[in-house]
Amino acid sequence: MIGIIFLSIFLLLMIGIGVWGMKKTTTLNDFFLGGRSIGPWISAFAYGTSYFSAVLFIGFAGKLGWGFGLNVLWISLGNTLFGALLAWLILGRRTRRMTQNLEVMTMPEFLQERFQGKYIKIFSAIIIFTFLIPYSASVFKGLGHLFEINFNISYDIALMIMIAITGIYLILGGYFAITLTDFIQGIIMLFGSVAMVTILIGKAGGLSSSISAIIQNYPMHIPLAKQPNMILLISLVFMTSFGAWGMPQMVQKFYAIKNEKMIGVAAIVTTVFAVIIVFAAYFTGALTHIFYSPETLPMGAKGIAFDKIIPDMLKANLPEYLMALILLLVLSASMSTLSSLVLVSSSSVAIDLYKGHINPNISKSNSLVMMRFLSGIFIVISYFIARYDFGIIVTLMSLSWGAVSGSFMAAFVYGLYYKGATKIGIASGMATGLVLSIVLFFVLGPANSPIASSIAIIVPFFVIPVVSLFTKKVDKEILDKAFQNI
Repeated sequence: MIGIIFLSIFLLLMIGIGVWGMKKTTTLNDFFLGGRSIGPWISAFAYGTSYFSAVLFIGFAGKLGWGFGLNVLWISLGNTLFGALLAWLILGRRTRRMTQNLEVMTMPEFLQERFQGKYIKIFSAIIIFTFLIPYSASVFKGLGHLFEINFNISYDIALMIMIAITGIYLILGGYFAITLTDFIQGIIMLFGSVAMVTILIGKAGGLSSSISAIIQNYPMHIPLAKQPNMILLISLVFMTSFGAWGMPQMVQKFYAIKNEKMIGVAAIVTTVFAVIIVFAAYFTGALTHIFYSPETLPMGAKGIAFDKIIPDMLKANLPEYLMALILLLVLSASMSTLSSLVLVSSSSVAIDLYKGHINPNISKSNSLVMMRFLSGIFIVISYFIARYDFGIIVTLMSLSWGAVSGSFMAAFVYGLYYKGATKIGIASGMATGLVLSIVLFFVLGPANSPIASSIAIIVPFFVIPVVSLFTKKVDKEILDKAFQNI
């Protein structure tokens, strides 16, 4: 009952924010970037809540915490230092200034204007549409099952509720609504994470006792021969930390911050947020070695049901009111990620393809209407993908992080820092990253997908400068415009 009350209040608040955001959204720039007027705290929370979704708390924490024990905390460290702090410090200022110099709003637009490549923009938009829509559907699917289990609501109805609420506040309020809801959702995530890990540590006998017990139990639960190798761990740290640098929904936060002076504050706030969230999630995952043995783990048709480990452990050890808060935590993390994914995916068609190539003279008001319309369409597409298990879609979900980051990270970083990068060099690097992520995924197998993704992210950093040495340079006037005051 408490959970239903909390959920109802939360969802009504989200709708109210959407209505408020609609009053502040009059142009396409407002809808997609909040008019580039977002403050540091809200920008930081928007980045953090988009970064850490339900996949972290439900899937990754249980599976990786059980598989790696306390070594899983290396992922927490990497996400905090590289995925949060270093991302803001290395990318934030240049992204904000260069995208303003080039008058662009999206990743595909940036690549087109920076490298004079119309077809790079089309290629980029197709990648975003192909891989981010299935990614958003996978988050919807996880949420639907979570609410089915905890609120006794059928999966279909739970899915419809999530789709409807996300659609209302996103379509009405755009980026203004997303960032304000992100801030509220971030507060919920912080309180929920701290309360969750504190109670679990208390039930495990305290922090020092918990650490000792995990160290003692881990080799008994997972013999040395079956323990994951360090290459896989390093790949996970790299993929989940540096991979964020190439995700369009993440770098969008740098475009939208009010001014460069706020980037330092945003970097600190994001880092503190990441420290709390990822430590709480992964340490909770490691605590499974105290609350479970191999014989008592939840099982599914294909073996250990890793997605059920954390929900089952929380349900058995947390009071009802706190379990309701944890459900809001997971919902908050997911809705923030979802809204960012849908916004970026719809922009790939509305801004990059339609406005950029099909109808460049479309009016500002019609552009805004189309963006809202496509956001709604993409949410509906996500619903159908989440509702029905299409084999190809499941594969695209697994490929999404590596394929998108492999395609964009090197291109984006070189665009910000390397004047010698050429259009052909960037196109070659993007194609290399995309092809490697797909080929290696099937060659190495899904279990080693972090290794495949890491290779796909790294190799383009070598391909781009080599190809750029032998291909036509970008015009000087474009470089002068892009690097003005940088």
